[in-house]
Amino acid sequence: MTGPLRGAFLEDLTWLEAKAWFDRDPVIVIGIGAIAKEHGHHLPLSTDYRLARALVDGIGRALPVLLAPILSVGYYPAFRHYPGSQHLEADTFIALLRDILGGFIRQGARRLVIVNTGVSTEAPIRIAVRELLEAQGVRVAVADIANLGRRTDAIFEQKLGGHADEHETSLLLAIAPDTVRQDLARPNYGHALGSAKTVFYQPAIFSGEPTSGLDYSEQGARGDPTLATAEKGRQALAAMIEDLVSGLVALHPDLA
Repeated sequence: MTGPLRGAFLEDLTWLEAKAWFDRDPVIVIGIGAIAKEHGHHLPLSTDYRLARALVDGIGRALPVLLAPILSVGYYPAFRHYPGSQHLEADTFIALLRDILGGFIRQGARRLVIVNTGVSTEAPIRIAVRELLEAQGVRVAVADIANLGRRTDAIFEQKLGGHADEHETSLLLAIAPDTVRQDLARPNYGHALGSAKTVFYQPAIFSGEPTSGLDYSEQGARGDPTLATAEKGRQALAAMIEDLVSGLVALHPDLA
């Protein structure tokens, strides 16, 4: 999304400027995106961080909100064994969220929003925000990546996805094309194409060992990133930002 910022990045302000924002009862948007998590052979460890930054930047260009620094570590158990990947235990991540969100609340903030680019982070985030509601009486709104921009699903051609796939690679081609090693991209379905579809959730730990069953992924990815294009990424990113902006206006009509 282009155009000047209507909001502001907290990290760019002085504390006096931050106080002026806090005095106006701002909506504070906290993006969550791993700055060091494996994304196959072709995407940087910072993929989730870059996506989170692009999403909150898009919100800030559309709405007068205060953008908190991206929370760049989290609960990512499926990828913890890959070199460079950073992972917090669930209790640690919940405590981190409690401290960050609680700090904003103690400084007078009451309208807090999380934009979460992870999947494994969904459950601990829900625990943290429920605990804050009970302890502090502040209701934190959460938007998860799985629910954003779904109207563009039809433009993607892979048989299935999930990680460093056509969708995620397209987003990075739109956001930071110089970071994508597209020549290293390969289809990575592992054994997932033949897996039974049921109502049951099963946890996964990605593994490069062919004997690891449904967890097998040769490159640490799941999907077909060779089908990715920057145009698909631009459409998907725009749809995700539009969902976030419209959702925020619905929650806080004074932003419009």
